[in-house]
Amino acid sequence: MKLVSYELSGSWRPGIVLDATVFDIAAILGDRHGQAPGSVSSISALLREHGAALPELSKRLVAGARENPRTAVGPLETTRLGPPVTDPAKVLCIGLNYNDHVAETGRALPTHPDIFAKFASTLIGPFEEIRCSNITQNLDFEGELAIVIGRECRGVTAQKALDFVAGVMVLNDITARDLQYRGTQWLAGKAVDASTPCGPAIVTLDEVGDVQNLDINTRVNGVEVQSSNTRYMIFPVRDLVSYISFFLTLSPGDIITTGTPQGIGAKRQPPLWLKPGDTVEVELQKVGVLRNIVR
Repeated sequence: MKLVSYELSGSWRPGIVLDATVFDIAAILGDRHGQAPGSVSSISALLREHGAALPELSKRLVAGARENPRTAVGPLETTRLGPPVTDPAKVLCIGLNYNDHVAETGRALPTHPDIFAKFASTLIGPFEEIRCSNITQNLDFEGELAIVIGRECRGVTAQKALDFVAGVMVLNDITARDLQYRGTQWLAGKAVDASTPCGPAIVTLDEVGDVQNLDINTRVNGVEVQSSNTRYMIFPVRDLVSYISFFLTLSPGDIITTGTPQGIGAKRQPPLWLKPGDTVEVELQKVGVLRNIVR
């Protein structure tokens, strides 16, 4: 199942992608189950209501879309997509989670996950423009796998952690390096408004398969700058969810982005900074591609 947020009359609505067509989830559920069309207003709301039973939800949505083609919004390629989760309560980010990236920074290997936060205001859709070159001359890319929490979890074991994950999406942790390194905390460089593309959809785990065996690539103007596989994470997804849930309750719709591999612009000689007009793409196997122009 591929879950998206799409624009309708200036607002984001929850959708499902079938055969390269977007269908409105609220309309499907209202048609099949007598719910008011607006009762599921977002992907977060959908996960709060159905996150514990995603396989059953998938069957209902697919059947409903097939039965009622009037719930179709339009072709995926012409539908404006936002961040799949438009209103996450938390956006948690893991730094220094690939051995080769730790090596290029010259740091010691972490003994525990290095965690920082973003905000919902940083998130943009998978094909939106990145509009922050006016505040930084050191704009950098970080291609990452991100997970979305499907149901509330606290104190879960690593063995059970994936039971609480709704699915996977792609995220580009765009960073203003000059702002990041002005102090000891990273927030200023990591939480710039409308700087973080994600999507294009939340792909549920039954379609993704092994989250620890997915190729991930980043390209700038068509040239590959990062190439790795999620098997090289220091702390795999299971361990990250378990570790975070030990001290923080994770809620449906929360996002955890799992770190970037080697190749960031700041560590190249000379540095490779994104500039206006550049196109940056992040591709994650079985999940999709982000494609964003810098302005």
